[in-house]
Amino acid sequence: MTKKTGHEPTSLLPELARGRLLTVEEVAERLGTTVRFPRRLIEERRIVFVHVGRNVRIPEAALEAFIAAGLVEPITTTRRRRAA
Repeated sequence: MTKKTGHEPTSLLPELARGRLLTVEEVAERLGTTVRFPRRLIEERRIVFVHVGRNVRIPEAALEAFIAAGLVEPITTTRRRRAA
């Protein structure tokens, strides 16, 4: 029997590389683009990716971080009319 120490196993992977690994096709579908766009992101090293043998996978957390980095908040200031 193994003794439980109360510690969870430590992962060697960085936070962005954890979780479900998505194929290039799945990433393209989620982004609503062709597969060419995520492949370009990988080629230009603009998104975290993992080599699994000859295959390339993008961690779900990395895709969410990429989307969050491109998030543009709306301008919420309102203009008031001048009283005539």
